[in-house]
Amino acid sequence: MAADPNCIFCKIAAGDIPSTTVLDSPLAIAFLDVGPLADGHVLLIPRDHYERLDQMPADVFGQVAALLPKLGSALQRVAGVDAYNVLQNNGAAAGQEVGHVHFHLIPRCPGDGLGYRWNAKSYAAGRADELAARFSELLD
Repeated sequence: MAADPNCIFCKIAAGDIPSTTVLDSPLAIAFLDVGPLADGHVLLIPRDHYERLDQMPADVFGQVAALLPKLGSALQRVAGVDAYNVLQNNGAAAGQEVGHVHFHLIPRCPGDGLGYRWNAKSYAAGRADELAARFSELLD
């Protein structure tokens, strides 16, 4: 898939908008977030335009995702932390603000004040089996 001329991340990948690039590969680019949650907050994006993860071909996703361990390792050393989050949102309701697949790598340390929201629930009797059956129908 080609670049979207209206997409800010496509413009960054093309070099039309400057960024503080930390990794540059034929399929992806990683750069410091201009609105970081912590020093060293990095965004990893594919060079081609895919709005959502489910629109990426599996082989492209695999090659882009293969960069995450290397970036995570460097992030820990650069930021001086031993923990980080990898965050990837799909759609506005999920918090995606730029319609181009991107992964946030966010350095974390105890007491950093960033917090984490995980309001876990439980399934009603039989509901998990219903959902699993639906997944099986769609994934076969």
